[in-house]
Amino acid sequence: MSDNKISMNHGAGGEVMANLISSTVLDNITKKSVNGGISLDELDDGASIPLGDYEIVVTTDGHTIDPLFFPGGDIGRISAAGTINDVSVMGARPLAISNAIIMQEGFPIDDLDKIMKSLNETCMEADVAVITGDTKVMPQDKLDGIVMVTTGIGIAKKGEVIRDSSLEVGDKIIVTGSLGDHGMSLMSFREGFGFETDLKSDVAPMWNIINKALEIGGVTAMKDPTRGGFANAINEMASKAGVGVVLEQEAIPIREEVHAVSEMLGIDPFEVANEGKVVMGVKADKADEILQAIQKEKYGENAAIIGEVVEGDYVIINTPIGGERILEAPIADPVPRVC
Repeated sequence: MSDNKISMNHGAGGEVMANLISSTVLDNITKKSVNGGISLDELDDGASIPLGDYEIVVTTDGHTIDPLFFPGGDIGRISAAGTINDVSVMGARPLAISNAIIMQEGFPIDDLDKIMKSLNETCMEADVAVITGDTKVMPQDKLDGIVMVTTGIGIAKKGEVIRDSSLEVGDKIIVTGSLGDHGMSLMSFREGFGFETDLKSDVAPMWNIINKALEIGGVTAMKDPTRGGFANAINEMASKAGVGVVLEQEAIPIREEVHAVSEMLGIDPFEVANEGKVVMGVKADKADEILQAIQKEKYGENAAIIGEVVEGDYVIINTPIGGERILEAPIADPVPRVC
């Protein structure tokens, strides 16, 4: 692929996409923030607009997942959950989403009905309204199935928005559940051996879990580890904060089925998308209390404290045999069209 043409890697998270955004997208936008809020330049999960005593948090997300229906969810559920989660990890209560639908001519109305019911059910889990949207149809040879674009709106008290760049030395790192479920379940399903495992996507709205942590206090940074997976998320958090992270491999929750599929396909589960997990940095003296609260919530029973923030400029994993390995940000998510 020529350097001046878009490839699939440009939309797959990781370094390739980050370089495209930095060199092409950001350079061509002039005004990137409102009222001194979190701006486009910060490349967080969302942005903020300060208004009086509050900040409005806004995020937007396009969804091109293949297949549209997969074990554990569909494009409707992932569209709602992904946008709700991007607002939530900013420390904002999600209030509403908009939903734009672009469909291929001939798309089955029954499938659209299922997708919209799924989107609605997911929004209801987090008490989020669908307040506006748009519908377009394109010729059959111009689009593959359906694309959905969702924008999320949330609210937080002024100064209480949480950034992904605020890790501090001494913080503990929490993940809210097992890693790699979404990307590996999709890859397993596509490769045709999904029937051999119970593995399914983790796609789910995370606001209730995040809200419990916020009520306790001590959350310093959060991120939604979607494209590029956990490896991309933790490296981005550490790099932005100018710190290092040391992780304990034995503490990181990964399902046996994910291990099995990753070995068959030669894909690192740390590098594939998660759609129902949160990576949190929390104050050490609050970590156990936050963990216990998360574990009592739906979708949080496998949460774990997996490491801590240190001085440095690296992310390393301590292995069970006493060794270390560097966990780098991936070039791109090895599983295309996962969200």
